Amino acid sequence: MSSRVSSRLKRRGIRAMGSVHRAVYRATGGRVAGRFWGLSILLLTTTGRKTGKARTTPLCFYSNGAELVVVASNGGLEWFPSWWLNLLEQPQAEVRVGRDTRAVVARPASPDERARLWTEITTIAPGYLEYERRAPREIPLAILQPVEKGGGS
Repeated sequence: MSSRVSSRLKRRGIRAMGSVHRAVYRATGGRVAGRFWGLSILLLTTTGRKTGKARTTPLCFYSNGAELVVVASNGGLEWFPSWWLNLLEQPQAEVRVGRDTRAVVARPASPDERARLWTEITTIAPGYLEYERRAPREIPLAILQPVEKGGGS
């Protein structure tokens, strides 16, 4: 099988798993499919950078005070996840944690923040270390900052 076909199959598999995960999470308010590797899961809705459509992805998150941190590992695959690229283009997004939904603004973790947070996250979820070994890129962390109800960040 060519690497192009393999990449296409991996992408389709990831999308299919994400669809099932989203449906179960929404139906149960996160009581089912709400934890993985010792981390809670949220649903992140970004704006597609090419389509302008809302795109929702289930992701593990780490709480850093009022901020939520998500890992752009894409399972250690060679390409960045679409949600990460969407956030770089349009940092305003929405997260759903359980049944609660809130607006957030995303930013990449600074190098110092990433080093500290990566250690904290991988202590809880060491599976990310395997993703790091496989990925031919540094795995970025997105920091999701809550937006105040009045619209500011």
